[in-house]
Amino acid sequence: MMESTKKQTQDTEWTCVKCNIPLTSCSVDFEYWGVTLPYSIPKCPVCGIVFVSEELVTVRMVEVEQNLEDK
Repeated sequence: MMESTKKQTQDTEWTCVKCNIPLTSCSVDFEYWGVTLPYSIPKCPVCGIVFVSEELVTVRMVEVEQNLEDK
């Protein structure tokens, strides 16, 4: 549902395809094994859809998951 208006980088501005407005950085809670962790990601201020980047899923979330499982 999202499209990039520029080349994908850390500073990429994302637009909600449904609402056609820029996503804003918002704190979103992720929960794993009963632990809630806030993370700032792009979110549509109108419809609330969030954009979870491939980097966040394949790198950062895997690190957090491994740290929680090691405890």
